[in-house]
Amino acid sequence: MKNANTKSEILDYGPFYHGTKADLKVGDLLTAGFASNYKPEIIMNHIYFTALPNGAGLAAALAKGDGPQRVYIVEPTGNFENDPNVTDKKFLGNPTRSYRSAEPLRIVGELTEWVRQTPEEITRWKEALAKNTGEIIN
Repeated sequence: MKNANTKSEILDYGPFYHGTKADLKVGDLLTAGFASNYKPEIIMNHIYFTALPNGAGLAAALAKGDGPQRVYIVEPTGNFENDPNVTDKKFLGNPTRSYRSAEPLRIVGELTEWVRQTPEEITRWKEALAKNTGEIIN
């Protein structure tokens, strides 16, 4: 896959994961254009994913909704870039292996094992996010 900035740099070979509480099927497409999990007044221009299963698990734990936490194995259908909300523009490099794409992600499977956050950890994450005054780079 090509970096959207340079059109030549391969960022990561995956596999890639997306965490959510949505009940989806293999072949479904995840698309941009939905409210942010962290600032619902913002409609997101990108769909986010990571090469770290536990990072996707954390995203699933923090996702809106009442369903069970789900981590899907996904493949980008187009170019993608480092997620500037946690990399490059805010932190050096990409230690979280986090990415975003304006193009859909295709679900190719579901992961059932990852390190799950305890209820106390989830509460701490949600409290920290609620206090965060940083801007989302959309």
